[in-house]
Amino acid sequence: MMRRIAVLDAPTNLGLRPPTTTSVPGCAKAPGALRDHGLLARLRARDAGCLTPPRYDPGDWRPGDGVCHAPEISGYSVALADRIGAIIDRGEFPLVLGGDCSVLLGSALAMHRLGEAVGGRIGLVFVDGHSDFRHPGNASYVGAAAGEDLALVTGRGQADLAAIEGRRPYFRDIDVVVLGIRAQDEYRLDLQAAGITTRPVPALRAEGAARTAQWAHEQLADCAGYWVHIDVDVLDPAVMPAVDAPDPGGIAFAELEILLAGLVDTPHCLGVELTVFDPDYDPDGSYAAEIVNTVVSGLAPVSAPAAMPPRLLPATPAPPSPRRGNGRPQPSGLAAPAPLVAPAPAVAVEPIGPVVEDATPVEAAAPAQPDGPEPLGSRASAGPGLLRRVAAPEEERLAGREPVGPPASAGPALLRRTSPPEAEATPEPGDDDSPGPSAGIA
Repeated sequence: MMRRIAVLDAPTNLGLRPPTTTSVPGCAKAPGALRDHGLLARLRARDAGCLTPPRYDPGDWRPGDGVCHAPEISGYSVALADRIGAIIDRGEFPLVLGGDCSVLLGSALAMHRLGEAVGGRIGLVFVDGHSDFRHPGNASYVGAAAGEDLALVTGRGQADLAAIEGRRPYFRDIDVVVLGIRAQDEYRLDLQAAGITTRPVPALRAEGAARTAQWAHEQLADCAGYWVHIDVDVLDPAVMPAVDAPDPGGIAFAELEILLAGLVDTPHCLGVELTVFDPDYDPDGSYAAEIVNTVVSGLAPVSAPAAMPPRLLPATPAPPSPRRGNGRPQPSGLAAPAPLVAPAPAVAVEPIGPVVEDATPVEAAAPAQPDGPEPLGSRASAGPGLLRRVAAPEEERLAGREPVGPPASAGPALLRRTSPPEAEATPEPGDDDSPGPSAGIA
């Protein structure tokens, strides 16, 4: 399952309002700040270069004019989608360093193209402190794409951003899982009404980061793969205040590390983007160092000197099944039909089903640990959209971690720390609309 990571810089700040009338958002400096702490060397990653964005210039834009920088963001998103697609075509795992959250539009466009190529749907795991779901249907005006990115990639908003290349939506509502928003998020009821599955911070903490990652897998079982978006404002400002809109009640670095490791430890995960870190609020580089440590540890299941490409499955029809409470179809236990032929020459396609005779277990079942989570799921519950790994090299077992979750026959195991994470900041109630140090998001 190990793949070579390719790091691509996307240092755009076009999706944010200016902190002041005479300044620009500092998140464009984030990729350089993270590279300065040895990110590429520690990941043993290929340098996929930098996609330089257009000049930040709001000009005479005023509220009510639509999304600021919309033409520039649209053009940049097409170029970014091209670069991400080229990385995946090489059999590599893209790590996109933003920039603000508008980079999600380029990633979403790339995933929609890929889904069309393999004849399936690609899902999104949206790890963010805010839902970013503002759109003309629930707000008096829009303006900053970084505060509207989830709405745009699910087809809400102006067509020059929400329907690039005539693709709308890039992700279906039922193929999105939102993790880490605050319990009082302004648009939480809109997400629920849309059928978008969410797990706010209180629920994430109650279930644990490892279980939450496995739960996200299950929600996207009918997809051919998924993309992971991480906005570092999911972290509590007590440990990570260097963002444009800090909001109390977030998670800790250790929780993010475990969550990320669980999400990427499967060929089902196609890539990750990291957004909104602002080095202007990190004068000594300590927060950049923490982020790098977290990303390196979280991507350990992926990084290795040798590479193995991801494997996508085309969509296969499944028999009708009972509905869950959130309206999502329950994975079927029946054998999957023969796979469709997909026109994706650079992506290997492999049929799977609940029982695969030649499948090699991920690893031998470990003795039950008294403090570990109960096993979840089984191969009998595997749906037609899941991917499996065919081998698990011994070197993939990480020092200081152990497999948990479903039995070895159920697919890729999640990872958790064997020692408890550091003490976390106590969540406090907060207002997700309150301006942060730079009041960057509209």
